[in-house]
Amino acid sequence: MQVLVRDNNVEQAIRVLKKKMQREGLFREMRERRAYEKPSERRVRERAQAISRLRKAARKKLQREGLLPMSRSAARKRPAGR
Repeated sequence: MQVLVRDNNVEQAIRVLKKKMQREGLFREMRERRAYEKPSERRVRERAQAISRLRKAARKKLQREGLLPMSRSAARKRPAGR
């Protein structure tokens, strides 16, 4: 991973690097690797994460179709005309 430092602005380069690392999921992976996780616990966690992702996708789809009210954060992001 590379980040360009412009005009000796190291603070901005660090912020950009952290954002890239967050997007790649590096912090989550480091937290998970901090301690050993049994294979059975890993399967349970991954299955729970998959279920959570599916539920979130289904909820978003219903919100877009107008069958569920929009979440407060999504409602603030949308323009009033929609």
